[in-house]
This record gives sequence, structure tokens and C-alpha cells, in this order.
Amino acid sequence: MPQRKVKPSAVPEEPETLFTSTVLTQIRELIVTGELPPGTHLAAEPIASRLGVSRTPVRNAFSVLLAEGLLEHSVNRGFSVREIPLRDILGAIDMRAVIEARGCGMSIEYGWSPEELATLDERIAAGREIVDRGDWSAEIERHWYEINRDIHAWIVRVGRNPAIRSAMRMTLIYPIFGDVCRLCPSVSRYVPLRNRQIPPTVPEHVAESQDEHEAIADAIRADDAEAAERLMHQHVIAVKHRVLLAATRR
Repeated sequence: MPQRKVKPSAVPEEPETLFTSTVLTQIRELIVTGELPPGTHLAAEPIASRLGVSRTPVRNAFSVLLAEGLLEHSVNRGFSVREIPLRDILGAIDMRAVIEARGCGMSIEYGWSPEELATLDERIAAGREIVDRGDWSAEIERHWYEINRDIHAWIVRVGRNPAIRSAMRMTLIYPIFGDVCRLCPSVSRYVPLRNRQIPPTVPEHVAESQDEHEAIADAIRADDAEAAERLMHQHVIAVKHRVLLAATRR
């Protein structure tokens, strides 16, 4: 029997997105792009100066990144960028697929308002515009993954489940900033890819991701929670397949 929907209310206002504040996002991106490579000692003051912010949000970000598994901490050395084993990346993606899929299904069980659907449609349309235009660059890539992050964050937020949002933050060892990291030849640990070759046209996996976003949105509009959960799970697991491909590529 279909679960009775609760009348939608406005998505709670939050000063941070699902993937937390701008300061945290910037520091996380510095790590996954290799600007702050594994083993780098991190102190709040130089990072704050680099980002043009106070030390307080930087310290807060360090605590979140420690919980996410991107940093490690010792009494004598303080915070440093962690070297991440491949198994941790794959495990995080597996868990994120389960959590995010359930969050997607719960958003349908709770019910989407017309305004919430309009926000989702606007972001998906922005992604479609990029894919259909066809050209690609570092700037376009950054814009695409901002849109991608917004879509994932919005779907889970509409589910109005703070436990799921918190659990999602624990699965971001491999963040959805894009394919900005590689695996070392030993296939045992994460290594940032600092000098990537940016293709001139939209990568195939980006076009596929756009199609998957649209299929998930169609399931949401059809109030099909089962299909939406299945599609979201497959969508996230596709990231795991790309990581494994990178790990085994010679």
C-alpha cells in the first residue's frame, strides 16, 4: 500500500548546503584537486589568509573534514591531509549510494511542492544546456559540478531528514566535485591529479550523468519512489565504476 504523503511544507532554511559552507567546500576542493596533497600540515591561520576569511570557519571546516576522512589529527602535529586507501573510497561510495537513494525515495514519500520541483527542474535544465552546447573546459567543468552538487543536495534536502543529511556528510571521501583525482599505480591509495588533461568536448560520463538526472526527475514527478531510489542508487554507483576503472587502468 502506498505510503500516505505528508502535506509539503517549505524546505527548512539552512545557512549551509548539504555539502556545507563555502569555506568547507573550498578547503575540500583544495584537497581533492591536489593543491593540498596528502601529508600536508594544515594550520588555521594560513588557510584563513589564503581564503580571505577568519580562522573560526576554517577550524570548523577542519573538524568536518576530519569526520569525513579527508584529514587526520595528532596531538603533536595537529591536522594534516590524509592519504586515503582505495577501499575507503569504494566503501564511502557504496554507503553514499544507499543513503542518497533512500533520501530520494523519502522526498517522494514526503511530497514535492510545485516550487521545489521548479527548483530541481531549473538546475537540471542548466545541466542540459551545458551538455547540449558540447564544448568543455576547466571553467565549464567547475560550473557543471556545481550544478551536479546542487541537484543532489536539493533532492536530499526536500526529504526533510536531518539524519540522512548528516550521514551523507560522512560519505564524502570521494566528493562529487568531478573526476579530479586518480589512483596511484599500486592501486592502493588516493592521489590527487594536479595536471589533468581537460577534453575540448563534454565527457561521455557527464552526458550520461545528465540523462540520469533527468530520469530521476521524471520518477520524482511521477511519484514513483521505488524507481527514483533505484535510479539514484545506480547513478551514484556509476562513480564507483569509474574509480575502479581508473584503479585498474595501466
